Order: sequence, then C-alpha cells, then structure tokens
Amino acid sequence: MKISTFLTVIGLCAALQCFGQEKFWTAADKQSTIDQLVRTRDAVVKETENLTPGQWAFRESPDRWSIGQIVEHLALWEIVWFRELSIGTRNKPQPELLKTSRPDSYYQEFINEPNPHKAAEIAAPTGFIQGRDNLTFFLRGREQTLTFLRSSEADMRAIFELTGTPEPRNMHQVLIYQWGHTDRHLRQIMKVKGHVSYPK
Repeated sequence: MKISTFLTVIGLCAALQCFGQEKFWTAADKQSTIDQLVRTRDAVVKETENLTPGQWAFRESPDRWSIGQIVEHLALWEIVWFRELSIGTRNKPQPELLKTSRPDSYYQEFINEPNPHKAAEIAAPTGFIQGRDNLTFFLRGREQTLTFLRSSEADMRAIFELTGTPEPRNMHQVLIYQWGHTDRHLRQIMKVKGHVSYPK
C-alpha cells in the first residue's frame, strides 16, 4: 500500500471514530448552565452585599436561620457540589444510562418545590462566620465551579454518579441541583428581609 493511500485510510478511520462519539451535553446546555450559575451568584450578591451586621444576624425566630447562616449553608453546599463534579467527571461516559435516568424536570421540580427540606448535616450552618464573610465564602466556591465548567470538555449528560441506583443522576442534573438550590435559598433570604422585625 502506498504511503499516501495508507494515510488516507488512517484519516478516514479517525474521522469515522470521531463522528461516532456523539456529544450529549451540547454547547447550548453548557452555556445555559453557566448562565444559571452566574445569575444565581449575582442574585445572592445583590441581596446581601450591603447588609448591616444586624441584618446579617437577624433571625425570624430561634429555630430559623439568619441570612448569614443561609449563605454559609449555600457556601458549604458549593464545596459538596464541586467535589461531586470533580470526582464524577473522572468516570467514563455511560450514555446508555440515559435510558433509565429521570428527566431534568424531576430535579428542577424537586429542588424548587415549596415544601421545606431538611438540611444535610454536612451542610448545616455553624453560625461561626460573621456577616459578609459568608458571602466571600460562597463566592469562592461558586467561582471554582464556573472556572471548571468553562474549561471542561466533559460530557456532563453522559457522565453519571450513583450508577448503582435504578435511576442514576447525570452530572448535568447535579448542576441543576446546584443553581436550583441557590434559587431556593434566595427565596428564603427575601422572606427574612420581609419580616416585620427585620432591622432597617
């Protein structure tokens, strides 16, 4: 076989292999996810950046969180989400699991339902972080995720965690939880700010 013919065959094989690797997480999916993470980040900043120490610490009742505790809780979850993302993307793509996974809407509806959720112990706020430092803590974690996503070529829809379950969750759906969880607690922050005794 001539060298030129051999190289042509190799090129065709590479092209066919490339075409055979379907991408499930589209450029539109990636940009939409980044946009949601930026939107919710900016909303947290808008709602908290000018608070006084008294406003950060105000609690509607002894059993309710202050805004400082809410934002600390968000920051703790940012660590958890990033760990899931960084570990999960080391898994090999398993697009066949898309047949048995729940739709994105399931995760969107669950994280945004009005019913109260019990916070996991790993993300229970300590209340030790003071005022605006909670915002700094949250922003550090969110920026870590955004930096990772902007440079990653991972197919987030084809990479799964919890693969031993009947309805495994892909990494795109983990990211839905991340920004949806922020929206959930933004509503909580606004409720605290709307309380009749909230410091003015």
